[in-house]
Amino acid sequence: MNRYVEIVSAEHCSRELILLDNMIQDTPLIHHVFFWLKNSDSFEDRDALLAGIRGLAEIPQIKGVHVGVAAATEDRGVVDGSYSASEILLFDSLEDQATYQSHPLHQKFIDEHSDKWEKVVVYDSVKA
Repeated sequence: MNRYVEIVSAEHCSRELILLDNMIQDTPLIHHVFFWLKNSDSFEDRDALLAGIRGLAEIPQIKGVHVGVAAATEDRGVVDGSYSASEILLFDSLEDQATYQSHPLHQKFIDEHSDKWEKVVVYDSVKA
């Protein structure tokens, strides 16, 4: 199974979106995290954070990963593009998500990158 999805070019876009959509439809729990960097103009900090997020894909309980930055969509009152980076992690169960929280690679990610962010917001959702 392809556990890591990141859209890198328009030519791969539809295939990758179909793969991600299928993964999301079959996933009982979605963990969506938004990060705001202290130094939002630092590409170095952003790229280090993104690399750290990508490394989380090695945690066995994670079914899939999407790593992103704010899209340059039209300005609408309901869109918040102020964040620096986001991740979507897919889990098969609440137990898998709980195991992820205490996993050594997740703890290492927090230790190595928490000094870079000023704010983190998490949205966990289960299939309705």
